[in-house]
Amino acid sequence: MKVGLLHADDDLVLDGAAELSEHQQDLVADLGLDLLLEAMAAGDDHVHGVCTHVLLHGLEDAEVVTRRQGVVADALAHPEAVAAMYAAIGSGLETARRSAAGLYRESPEPVVRRSVERLRVLLDVLRRLRGQARRVQRSVRSRPWQAFVEQLVTVVDEAADNEMESLLEELTFPRGMLLSARVGRGATGVNHVLRRPRAQGWLSRSVDRSGDSFELPERDDEAVAALGAWRERALGPVATELSGAADDLEAFLRRLRDELAFLLGAIHLADRLSGAGLDTCFPEVVGGHDPRTSPPRWSGRGLYDPALALRIGAAVVPGDLDADGAALVVVTGANQGGKSTLLRAIGATQVLAQAGLFVPARALRLELRPRVYAHFGREEDRGLTRGRLEEELARMQRIAERIRAGDLLLANESFASTNEAEGSALAHGLFTALADAGVRVVVVTHLYEFARRLREAGRDDTLFLRARREEDGSRPFRLEPGAPEPTSYGRDLYLDIFGGDPDVERRRPGPRPRG
Repeated sequence: MKVGLLHADDDLVLDGAAELSEHQQDLVADLGLDLLLEAMAAGDDHVHGVCTHVLLHGLEDAEVVTRRQGVVADALAHPEAVAAMYAAIGSGLETARRSAAGLYRESPEPVVRRSVERLRVLLDVLRRLRGQARRVQRSVRSRPWQAFVEQLVTVVDEAADNEMESLLEELTFPRGMLLSARVGRGATGVNHVLRRPRAQGWLSRSVDRSGDSFELPERDDEAVAALGAWRERALGPVATELSGAADDLEAFLRRLRDELAFLLGAIHLADRLSGAGLDTCFPEVVGGHDPRTSPPRWSGRGLYDPALALRIGAAVVPGDLDADGAALVVVTGANQGGKSTLLRAIGATQVLAQAGLFVPARALRLELRPRVYAHFGREEDRGLTRGRLEEELARMQRIAERIRAGDLLLANESFASTNEAEGSALAHGLFTALADAGVRVVVVTHLYEFARRLREAGRDDTLFLRARREEDGSRPFRLEPGAPEPTSYGRDLYLDIFGGDPDVERRRPGPRPRG
């Protein structure tokens, strides 16, 4: 059996490597994905691991994303069924694991016994899954869920279930073990077969068959060993088939548990965001961008940073963004005006959308990107092995070696660790080259010379956004189209923190020297 929920043709396959690559670590840290993953996991390490894998291995086909959106929507509509299925599989697999201890190091007879125990446990899990499937059979809307439910309900129905239970009961040999063999060359036994005992009716019980049987003499060790070898030869094929059937069924349940783990994570995240009064929607996705044939597309309403919302546990100020046709988006403006928040919102939204999930917005249309890269400013290396600029350049080099046309790069205060002239030159050369190569670049920067030079170039594919500042110095946390300004209004922060005007403080005379 195949699960077929998250993928049409193949089941979800998790990477064996538990460690994240440097690029993935940066993406998780810079976009606040760790907070989203914690919300999705709700304390379950397995859910955390599966959701991490799915988020960091986004889909690139619009039809596949739309298909998965339908699966997630059905899961959100039936949270109790998803949680019950996930819990049933988890407890059943743990019980089956204990039954399988030492399975592959034993002779056929204990393998048969342990395999029967495992199959009974796993079939009980299937019964519980079938019960949940029947509850949602008429209400699921997506084709993957309908096919999956139909499979659970019909493949192992009550009749087949009863037959298998009866067979497993016989394999406990309550009436003893019936074996047959033929006499081969040299009077050796061949063709050892385990037989199914016939039902014992009143007639067969009334017939005296004592002449057809014999008992082994006491302490006849050779006879006991010979009979044991006979049993092992007959039980060998049965042990192989039973353990293989248990392995196959367990593998199916493990794959199903993985896919349910992702859907359960989606339910947890939706609960957290809706509990904070925040909007979510399934975005309209379009195929990957080809810079040679079409301009980039990205527009959203009511967009917000989900990590920030989870951190404060309340609604945050949403914003709108119209970036259709812009290969290069440059965000400037006042400090503490929401620039970095917008950048994280764009990145998290792209990652969530390409996993087939809902996004933090009222409405959104975006195109799929093969990879998302983040280059955010870092604190200085505490080991003092290299300076901030060297560290920034090293990370940017790793990105440049991997990034390709169609990818998305999110840069936050890149090259701010050097002076204005050098930082602007680095930013202009690198980001324009990437945009020209077909990479979509979104840059948050205080480098006015870089932004000014780019503005004067008059590129049609560049969008300039500016964090709004009110006349009284307050920040409404909204970004609007606007030309870059030579100031980031750092004086507002000084007044807010120190409570005094820096110009007045500088002009105020100090104490006169004595003498």
